[in-house]
Parts: sequence; structure tokens; C-alpha cells
Amino acid sequence: MAIVTQHNPAESRYTIEVDGQVAGFADYVESGTIRDFNHTVVFDEFQGQGLSKPLIKEALDDSLRSGFSIVPTCSAVANFVAKNPGYME
Repeated sequence: MAIVTQHNPAESRYTIEVDGQVAGFADYVESGTIRDFNHTVVFDEFQGQGLSKPLIKEALDDSLRSGFSIVPTCSAVANFVAKNPGYME
């Protein structure tokens, strides 16, 4: 199973693909140096495969590397950040 995470800045979205098929996404709203992650979805047929964690991790890691602060409005992102508080420093 090949898993790839990609950033699509034109859509303000990170996607995760499994074997070339989009399995989910994390949307954000950008304002200055802040990215507010407000919606994360893993499609039904990909549920239970542990895909939300690598999707959210890559989205947050890439955002921080690019100089953005994170606002975790989405409950999935908020739960991830609660378990990994280094993202809010």
C-alpha cells in the first residue's frame, strides 16, 4: 500500500492518497502567517486504516516549516495537537 500526502495551496488543502486514489483531505484557511485547519475527512472506504494521523502530521509539519502558526479548529486536528503539544509552541 503506497501512501502519499500532497499539498494543494490553490485549494488550501492537504490530501492523502492510497495507491493513487485520494483517501482524504485536511482543509485550512490562511490569514497572514496563520493556518486555521477547519475540516478533515477520511473517506468511508478508507476508514480504520490510520490515515488521519499521517495526513494531519504532514499538514502541520509542512505548515510549521513554511513559517505558519497553527489554529486547530477541526476536532481531529485539535485531538492530534492535544496528544502532540509541541505543535502549539
